[in-house]
Amino acid sequence: MIRLFVGLGNPGPDYEQTRHNTGFWWIDALARLVNAPLVMNKSYYGLTARTVHNGKNMWLLEPQTFMNLSGKSVAALANFFKISPQEILVAHDELDILPGEAKLRLGGGHAGHNGLRDIHAQLGSDQYWRLRLGIGHPGNKAEVIHWVLKKPSLDHRIAIDQTIDRALKALPMLLDGDVEQATRIIHTSKSPRPKPPRPSPGTPAEALHPAASGQETDNKPN
Repeated sequence: MIRLFVGLGNPGPDYEQTRHNTGFWWIDALARLVNAPLVMNKSYYGLTARTVHNGKNMWLLEPQTFMNLSGKSVAALANFFKISPQEILVAHDELDILPGEAKLRLGGGHAGHNGLRDIHAQLGSDQYWRLRLGIGHPGNKAEVIHWVLKKPSLDHRIAIDQTIDRALKALPMLLDGDVEQATRIIHTSKSPRPKPPRPSPGTPAEALHPAASGQETDNKPN
């Protein structure tokens, strides 16, 4: 059963439409779906909403701490309301997955994603759920930081938005703890797979593999 839904991103208009804010896009869509406007709550260092949907209490959270301090916000809310890591779902951008696809997973490493890294540290656990929203890989590890802090192309944005809409359909299952059915819905791609960017000439073969990316992407110092 998920009680706290978190979306990761960076606050402010300069970052609003960048790939690194894909988690914010999902929470914004979720807030519209359940008619729960997000408002700033200084106690939890983020935009929050609390509502009841299908008879289940749920929190929504967008940390306003910048990406690399996301855990400060998540832990503040989770600790106060005694929400365990297994009752938290964190939506975030994922380099290793193509736009138009998403994966639901419990636990695991942070793969260099600084938002997840700080959540790991602040919760003292990696056993929270992740909604990994694909943004694709630029094809070169050195270009990752510029990739995530730029707007996606139109076809990629359409694919991401379609993925967000599909993942929202899993909300009743996530609230009920029916992870098997939620996974089936989220993992089923209904949109064409956009072509990945063509690597520049001379790009080393190992740089083309997303798993080697190391998502060191924050624009603000710790």
